[in-house]
Amino acid sequence: MIYIALLRGINVGGNNKIKMADLKKALEDAGFMRVKTYIQSGNVLFESDKTEAELVPELEGIIHTAFGISLKVILRTADELDHLITNTPYAGHTLAEGESFYVTLLGEPLPQEELVKLKEMENEEDQCSVVGRDVYYLFRKSILDSKLAGAMNKIKIPSTTRNWNTMNKLQALAKEMSQQ
Repeated sequence: MIYIALLRGINVGGNNKIKMADLKKALEDAGFMRVKTYIQSGNVLFESDKTEAELVPELEGIIHTAFGISLKVILRTADELDHLITNTPYAGHTLAEGESFYVTLLGEPLPQEELVKLKEMENEEDQCSVVGRDVYYLFRKSILDSKLAGAMNKIKIPSTTRNWNTMNKLQALAKEMSQQ
């Protein structure tokens, strides 16, 4: 099975620095197969026969042991990533200048009370849609100034956010791996 691991909070603002080549080596040394990394924000593709429940704590442990960093790993299979991209609620929307798509990948489904809080933060500039363990965003201005994005950051569920271009590139890399 091909997995995509998304690490939360590395190489951001000079904190939790991990070189992707070092991360790749640490995972390969731990027995992970066909490891590939993509950009410095902590995106790793690999192959494993283990389950998500087995892999998440194992990956977090390897990173803590090798780099002294405690962080959350969000995991998706290549099939889940395909589904995430294919079934975006914003399919067909052409981005206007200044607009952007993002997705927050959750470690577990969003509880109803948190969903209600999140939806209360929507406005003309910021929209979101929750599908399973994924929160899709359409920002008409900057994510940095978004109250909706700020509300998501306050939710106490392991999560990480990526822009839509990164998600599409990860999908392409996963497809490439599956064809080899």
